[in-house]
Amino acid sequence: MSRTVRVGLAERAYDVVVGEALLDRAGTLIAPFFKNMRTAIISDATVWALHGERLTAALAAAGIASSAIVVPPGEPSKSWEGLADVSDQLLELELDRGDVIIAFGGGVVGDLAGFAAAIYKRGIDFIQIPTTLLAQVDSSVGGKTAIDTARGKNLIGAFHQPKLVLADLDVLATLPDREMRAGYAEIIKYGLLGDFAFFEWLEANGQAVLAREPDALAYAVARSIEMKAEIVVEDEKEAGRRALLNLGHTFGHALEAETGYGEALLHGEAVAAGSAIAFRFSAAQGLCDSQDAQRAEAAIAAVGLPTRLTAVSSGQFGADQLVRHMGQDKKAEGGKLTFILARALGDTFVAKDVSAQAVRDFLVSEGALP
Repeated sequence: MSRTVRVGLAERAYDVVVGEALLDRAGTLIAPFFKNMRTAIISDATVWALHGERLTAALAAAGIASSAIVVPPGEPSKSWEGLADVSDQLLELELDRGDVIIAFGGGVVGDLAGFAAAIYKRGIDFIQIPTTLLAQVDSSVGGKTAIDTARGKNLIGAFHQPKLVLADLDVLATLPDREMRAGYAEIIKYGLLGDFAFFEWLEANGQAVLAREPDALAYAVARSIEMKAEIVVEDEKEAGRRALLNLGHTFGHALEAETGYGEALLHGEAVAAGSAIAFRFSAAQGLCDSQDAQRAEAAIAAVGLPTRLTAVSSGQFGADQLVRHMGQDKKAEGGKLTFILARALGDTFVAKDVSAQAVRDFLVSEGALP
């Protein structure tokens, strides 16, 4: 059984297919998007060792010739150096604009491969086959592609929509539990930002999702993608409502920057902590009820995700430095801070011109160093 969510962007519309055993049918599913029946698969070493043989076999069975470009796992691959290396290998393969790139991995690979596709010969089609829960429910859908720089996360990139997304739930069986929890942070984010009924469902079924129970997992993934698709269709280039998808990200990206974008703090863990902090900040500013902030925090903490500065790495963060990182956030305008804040569970809004001093003072109250 599979479910298909349509991302209705007119001539750039595409399907997101959610289901089991999709990898073994990948050749048949993606063949209609090929002109030359050849592809470059961009993957990381971990994913390639686990699943690469199955994907190449499925492509070959459909008559698609493939070459693999395998990068080291982890955020450092999503860099200027990583982009240059991948681009050079694509040129060496002599792909033309009638060929297709396949992004086969988690969010790092999807962002890197998508950006490479966006700029290779001024644009080449690509297909997303996300292999982490986080990538399936978030980064593989919506066309955001980017690399990181020393000045911040995802600051250099492009909007480049895929032609198809295949979210195979079976590949999540090999995903470490920590990575599952990190992906769940993006799932509960959807409930927090705009669907109270989904949030309540997750309160009752979150453990089943993390246990990979088929029905619960399929529903959580599909509902998350539905919500993202609805928002992307309304606001593809993040000029308005799409910014809501960044709930928890302004605080979270600052924490990631301070911890070095490494294994000390996964992106989903940063989003989890950032979402809880955003709700508490909203309550502190009198924007939402403190009970809603407590309930949001409890639901996040219940699945083992961090909700406090003290639960992240050493917990020793300087408030001024965190605020400086937030000033580099993509949503910042004219030097003014922008946050996604809450009125209630399932009701968030874009808050512009937030006082940096108010944020600093709140972070100190949360345990940051003054």
